[in-house]
Amino acid sequence: MKTLSTYVLFFLFLIQGTGLKIDAQTKVFSKKVMEHTPENKQTADSLLSVGEKRQNAGKFLEAMVLFEKSLKIYQNLKDQKGIGNSFNKIATTYYYQGDYLKALSYYTKCKEIYEKVNFKKGISSALNNMGAVYYYLGNYPKALEFYNEAIKIQKKIGDKKIIAATTQNIGGIYVDIKDYSNAMIYSKKANALYNELKDSIGISHNLNGAGKIYMMQKQYTKAYDFFRQALAIADKIDDKQKKIEVLYNLGELFNIQGNVNKSLSYYNLCLASSQKINSLQYIGITQVAIGTILNKSGKSDDAVKKCKTGLSIAENLGAVSLKKDACKCLYEAFKAKGNAGLALSFYEKSNAFKDSLQSEETSNKILNMEFQKALLIDSIAYVTKAHNIELKHKEEVQNKEKQRNIIIISLGFILLIVIALWNRLNYVRRSRKALTIEKDRAEKLLLNILPEEIAEELKEKGFVNARDFNLVSILFTDFKSFTQTAEKMSPQNLVEEINVCFKAFDFISDKYNIEKIKTIGDSYMAAGGIPKPDRNALRNIVFAALEMQEFMIKRKILNINANVPAFEMRLGIHAGPIVAGIVGVKKFQYDVWGDTVNTASRIESNGMVEKVNISESLYNLIKDEKCFVFEYRGKIYAKGKGEIKMYFVEKNIFSTEIRSVVLEHSYS
Repeated sequence: MKTLSTYVLFFLFLIQGTGLKIDAQTKVFSKKVMEHTPENKQTADSLLSVGEKRQNAGKFLEAMVLFEKSLKIYQNLKDQKGIGNSFNKIATTYYYQGDYLKALSYYTKCKEIYEKVNFKKGISSALNNMGAVYYYLGNYPKALEFYNEAIKIQKKIGDKKIIAATTQNIGGIYVDIKDYSNAMIYSKKANALYNELKDSIGISHNLNGAGKIYMMQKQYTKAYDFFRQALAIADKIDDKQKKIEVLYNLGELFNIQGNVNKSLSYYNLCLASSQKINSLQYIGITQVAIGTILNKSGKSDDAVKKCKTGLSIAENLGAVSLKKDACKCLYEAFKAKGNAGLALSFYEKSNAFKDSLQSEETSNKILNMEFQKALLIDSIAYVTKAHNIELKHKEEVQNKEKQRNIIIISLGFILLIVIALWNRLNYVRRSRKALTIEKDRAEKLLLNILPEEIAEELKEKGFVNARDFNLVSILFTDFKSFTQTAEKMSPQNLVEEINVCFKAFDFISDKYNIEKIKTIGDSYMAAGGIPKPDRNALRNIVFAALEMQEFMIKRKILNINANVPAFEMRLGIHAGPIVAGIVGVKKFQYDVWGDTVNTASRIESNGMVEKVNISESLYNLIKDEKCFVFEYRGKIYAKGKGEIKMYFVEKNIFSTEIRSVVLEHSYS
């Protein structure tokens, strides 16, 4: 969770794509506000106050009507401070509904208006809110930049309320990077200021955050005490958003401890409260949490209903983490129900979302390293500056008789700083080394998804131009009678068997410099001669195809001896022109298109198990290779293509060009 409040919002799950519609009651309410409201400053101030209460109650549309009306009145009165206040409230409403671009736009307008009238408190709050948006998005260096600007102003004007908010925000960053010791230090600093100010909202936010820190450190008794206090305050001040956050955390707390009944009780309370204010984020995560518990209790049918609802909401919100958890829950449910097909489908989706999250997590780790480095540099600069001021002050106020003592003390202090700087510089070196490791991991992850040449182009330009290739070989594989064989296997065994086969194919593709394109269910697709043309690509892809069939034949023998179901595979290859490139902006995938791809698929579907079937086009290109022998099959009808001449190809066992490898131990 990220943080913003009155000027700064704290620990709020944000709602993207709420799907709220203006109902008849809201239209009537809007008409009354617009037509029957006197235009004076007192009215505008009241509209802002009432709007904030509607916002806290989750009535975002009514709140927006009130804020826009107050803005219109302030603009007519040319009340700049009031205009800034309205912009601030409108931005916060967009933030609650997940429209971050509009939220940032209105926070920026708010800051510019406050700067015109030199309203320091408002400027610092706007800066802090802008930082909090970047913090939520995981851009810690950018968030820190805005927080530092806000703190400079806050210290000058002595606004303890906003200082407390910003302090808690920085503590939240430490939570995200799992530095719980520093996170608790900042939490306690913020809590001391809230108690001094008797700020109930701030205290409730802070208690909930502290409870979560204790829960992550497995100090469950302390966590429960803090959550209980936060819930009591949220009930007292009727903060519905905070109430659902705390109820969910209590459900998590008892779930971690294995107390299913209490966990379900709090999850259900959270769900009911979330539905009242249409908090889709919490409705979704609570449904999945309940479904996961129902799975463990053997109630698979009920679990499916809950997790499907959670998945639907996750897809509307674009919440990758929630989609992963929902698919995992559905995988477990269908696995328990014995539905291998659906179990496999959701298992693959869960893994895909997991890979996407790991990629995002790697990027965030790199940002976290930059954040820690920035904190370190600021800390060194502050210590040096404080020391210089202290020395100058002592030189001015001390008389000549005490100068010797001052010099001795100063030298000792300098020595301590030198030691501290040395230690910190060592820390910077270690941080840089760790950053390099994380960048290397990110690089490897990208190269695991895209060819090296394509990955370099994507990093350099941010996009990849589609390219035409005159001659590329396309390979397709497919397991014969896959559905019937899969029905004889458990979901776990089915996934493991497919994984063994495809890992072997990946190994063979790498060996012969063949580019894996993708897997589609039980089908494997690869291409030779892309992204970099290779004169040996046609011969290599045939070698690769023959080794894939060799592996499947040996695998079948092993499985039959072990009395387990075994797959048989068809394989086809065609060569011709294609177009290759990347489409979309999420989960990049290098793909190929063209009639050559479609024809290759038809060559595969008209092949025979344990054979490598090739088209006449490919045969004409490699027929002079001494390492192969061919068997003409005649003209065979292919759906959508008519009659195509096809050939079986095998290794020429008398050729010295054939490379061999012991496959039995190569893919485990």
